[in-house]
Amino acid sequence: MSVRPILIHPDPRLKKVCEPVPAVDDALRKLIDDMFDTMYDAPGVGLAAPQVGVLRRVFVMDVSKDEAPPAPMALINPEIVWASEETRAHEEGCLSIPEIYEEIVRPARVRVRFLDREGAEREAEFDGLAATCAQHEIDHLNGKLFIDYLGAVKRQLITGKMKKLKRERLKA
Repeated sequence: MSVRPILIHPDPRLKKVCEPVPAVDDALRKLIDDMFDTMYDAPGVGLAAPQVGVLRRVFVMDVSKDEAPPAPMALINPEIVWASEETRAHEEGCLSIPEIYEEIVRPARVRVRFLDREGAEREAEFDGLAATCAQHEIDHLNGKLFIDYLGAVKRQLITGKMKKLKRERLKA
């Protein structure tokens, strides 16, 4: 297991629609393990494969609180099969857009169908932070970032900050 570099916006790979995972195998499980290591190291509560440069439909999440035991989940080929009409605003951040947080409104609850790390089909209902995280990560798999929900001016300002951050990191 290893920590992989996280792509920083703007990067064209973050705007691509990811391909479905054709089969759950040892290579995919290794990717999932690396993604968990990367997410926990960052630290974050979710990480999608395109954020580490892999354009496949898989993400990991763990929204357990500090005092709670870890509750890692890997979701392969996830799809939202139901979303509540009720919405919830949550301040979102993204490991690919570090140190930027904006309030985003999304459905308060969602039901997601996916394959687990063993290839079994599952369905789970999420609410609260887990619902926000699952929707945020599925957006990544569809080439969408949370800043795409913001107005054009705010989005351009954030993109400019990220370009500056990338230049600074190259110099370091």
